[in-house]
Amino acid sequence: MLASADELQEMLGDPGTVVVDARAYGPYSKSHIPGAVNLDLFAFHWADTTPEGIRGFGAQAARLLSFVGAQGRRLVFYDDVSGMLAARGVWMARYMSHPGASMLDGGMRKWLAEGRPSESGTNAPSPSGYRGAPDPGIIAGYGYVRDNMERLALVDARAPAEYGGAAVRAAHAGHIPGARNVDWVRNVGPDGAFLPAGELRALYGIPEGSEIVAYCQGAYRAANAYVALKLAGHRDVRLYLGSWGEWGNLDLPASRG
Repeated sequence: MLASADELQEMLGDPGTVVVDARAYGPYSKSHIPGAVNLDLFAFHWADTTPEGIRGFGAQAARLLSFVGAQGRRLVFYDDVSGMLAARGVWMARYMSHPGASMLDGGMRKWLAEGRPSESGTNAPSPSGYRGAPDPGIIAGYGYVRDNMERLALVDARAPAEYGGAAVRAAHAGHIPGARNVDWVRNVGPDGAFLPAGELRALYGIPEGSEIVAYCQGAYRAANAYVALKLAGHRDVRLYLGSWGEWGNLDLPASRG
């Protein structure tokens, strides 16, 4: 799921690769990797995980991948570091069963620190139709989490104040009962790249073979946790798409502290 800076630099100019800057347009327009197109993924929150809502998300994901011209091409997402936006792009592409989706390890920070090329302005995408099959094995709705809470390894990727209930960002405060809190920023080292696999395994401390569901407020930080957990070697990992933005506004169990 990761591409090194060396690997990405070799791909630049390859018509079979789409480089996607997942940041907001402002920083993208000032400085981006040559040839990259912009897709501000933070603009596409989704907090409805009813069966109809998940079908709607799949349709939205197909439109976004169509917009960047993903059909039949490799995708490399990046943001400032190995962050939540690029991770959301990787997870979204994987959800649509897209082959060859990865994220730049270290993001723009590491890229520029190594003296690699950049440009300003805007690159127009080349939209194409997109055909992808949603993978139900890497997504979870609130019903799935509610009905399987006792057997799931739940990971809350938010800040400790959100997890504990001091920071309130929904009708209810706190966390899903039984969830462990691993703030997503702990996945990334000082250089902006992911920690090594062994350190990620130790950080999460989840037994091998567990079924894991990661969530946060809007499934962006949790997407970073999804990538980190997969890098750590966990095979069965899902993203709760609605996250606390949905759960905390429904009449569902919540714990504080």
